[in-house]
Formats: sequence, structure tokens, C-alpha cells
Amino acid sequence: MDTWKFYHITHREHVVCNPTSEEKLTRLVELLRLPTNTQVVDIACGKGEFLMRLTDTYGAHGIGVDISPFFIADAERRLKARASTAGITFTRMNGVDFKPDEPHSLDLASCIGASWVFGGHANTLEALLSMVKPGGWVIVGEPYWQQEPSGDYLEASGCQREDFGSHFSNAEAGEPRGAELVHTIVSSKDDWDRYEGLQWFATAEYARTHPDDPDLAEMVDRVSKARAAYLRWGRDTLGWAIYMFRSRSVA
Repeated sequence: MDTWKFYHITHREHVVCNPTSEEKLTRLVELLRLPTNTQVVDIACGKGEFLMRLTDTYGAHGIGVDISPFFIADAERRLKARASTAGITFTRMNGVDFKPDEPHSLDLASCIGASWVFGGHANTLEALLSMVKPGGWVIVGEPYWQQEPSGDYLEASGCQREDFGSHFSNAEAGEPRGAELVHTIVSSKDDWDRYEGLQWFATAEYARTHPDDPDLAEMVDRVSKARAAYLRWGRDTLGWAIYMFRSRSVA
């Protein structure tokens, strides 16, 4: 089954395609206090909600990048329904290939929940820091281990122990790279339950309305296994947070 079709279907009910809430996204946007006409990029932008809120609130100009053709199409449809988003464009591309017109030229660069694009949390910080001005914002969303993962959970989820660090190591990763951590927005179990549960709901609805899809059996099986892994182990093992960093100086 096509990877991006799978995520498109399982995330049909999501506005924010990460285990956080719209209320916490609102808090994030409010804390940024960006200047008017700020220049931003959101790597792995999903349906574009964060970027559109930056424009709604601050008149930001920028680009949303995502490799999924489905998410880019969703973002563009949603963009047309918003009145104050003229400064935004969405582009389908691998986020690792994005480069601003000039290094250290943006006011904000974000990659919320997709550090795999750059090969991990540390590499993501380095890539985004190379894009922003001194004092610019780097916003990342990253999982972390709440406790040592069991071998059974790692096998069931397809994760590796080294894929993620601790909440502390995620927070401290900016310091040696010239970024100051100024705030974290940590997801609750309720945030996780909503994020995971909406995937189960979306899959069940799709199965009910598309019984002849040749990919249906594979999709239902994947979601069923992921649900069991989450409920048995993941809910108590894997955390998630948004980390707000500011660049101290040009690297």
C-alpha cells in the first residue's frame, strides 16, 4: 500500500497530524509573538494548520513543504477557505531538499513531528538553525521515551531504542548547537488518545464506505496492530513534546 495513501486515510479526521491539541497549538502560536510580515517555513507541514495560524495571527509569509501529495492537496484546499492566508504557498517536496533563498534569512523554521526527514532530532535542529536569523525561532516536535521500552513494544511498533532520547536530552540538544530552549509544550495522554483514536475511527469509517479498496485488508491489519501496541505498551512508554528554541547567533 502506498505510504502516503495510508497516512491520508488514517489522518482524515485530524486537523493537526500530531499527538497534540488545537488548544496547545494556539498556545504555541501566541507565545511566538512574531513581527508583522515575518518569513517562515514549516517542513513536513501536513495539512498546513500551523502555518495558516501564523498567517492568521501575524500576517506571516512563508512556505509549507510536505512529501505527501495528499496532505499538500488537503492544505491547498483548506488554504482557499481561509481569508487571511495570501502569503502562504504549499510545495510537494522532500523537506531535506528545501533551502531558503539565503542562509539565516528566516524568522522561524519548524519541523513538528517529522525529524526522520533530516535523520533525527539533532540533525533537524542543525538544519533548521541554518535557515533562521540570529534570534529566530526553531520549533520542533519530537517523541521521547517516558520509560525504557520493552523488547515486545519495539518489535510490535517497529521502533528502535536509538530512534528517540529522553525529554531531557531532546531539550538539551539545542545548547551545543547555539540554540536556547525557552519553552516546551508536552502532550498528555488525552492528546495521545485523541491522536491514536482518530486513526482507528477514520480507518473504520473508510472500511465501511470503501469495502472494495484492494488495500483495505492491509490497512486494517496495520491499524489493528498499531492500536494493540499503543494500548498495551505505547501509551505508557512514548511521550511527545513541542520544543521552542531560539537561535543565539549565526552558526
